[in-house]
Amino acid sequence: MESIFAQLLLVASVHLLAVMSPGPDFLMISRNTLLYSRKTGIYSAVGLGLGIAVHITYSLFGIAVLIAQSVVLFSIIKYVGAAYLIYIGVQSLRTKQQGKDLVSKEHHSRSLTPVAAVKMGFLTNILNPKATLFFLALFTQVITPTTPIFIKGLMGLEMILATAAWFSLVAVLLSHNRVKRVFVRIQHKAERVFGVLLIALGLNVAISSTK
Repeated sequence: MESIFAQLLLVASVHLLAVMSPGPDFLMISRNTLLYSRKTGIYSAVGLGLGIAVHITYSLFGIAVLIAQSVVLFSIIKYVGAAYLIYIGVQSLRTKQQGKDLVSKEHHSRSLTPVAAVKMGFLTNILNPKATLFFLALFTQVITPTTPIFIKGLMGLEMILATAAWFSLVAVLLSHNRVKRVFVRIQHKAERVFGVLLIALGLNVAISSTK
């Protein structure tokens, strides 16, 4: 029992550290929360959690090993993921500047639908090739083959909930009134910064040779 608890704690700690590190997920939540609303950020966080569920599912069935060992499959995920990040970045760059007298109202009224926000979070996570490699390492080096499937299921559920909870917290913090008041004054410039960062991140994913 103690060894199982220690393994659960280890997996939870490793995953939380990975989730908290800067990357596509964090950038997407920051963008959606600041450019749209707290609700949009939280729905996007739910999408990230659903993406984690997919990674865990195929890792449990050993498919992660096949993806990592297949140049074709891994490259497809890598390039599609890179293209998606670049697409969102371009959309941010193409956003027109709003009139100053409308910023405070329009900023809060503009929003993605819940389904669109969940979809964006889901695609951002599921198309991240580094997430595939992370779960491959987790399920081959940290979680042992002798670990009961029930315990693996608990680990997976914890990681799904922890991901959604952490990024929901990020959305809540970034949507604080003080943060919003500062942000509305630099909204257009910030959208361009998010656009450039997403495009740069997409290009980095595309040219990355990590395998």
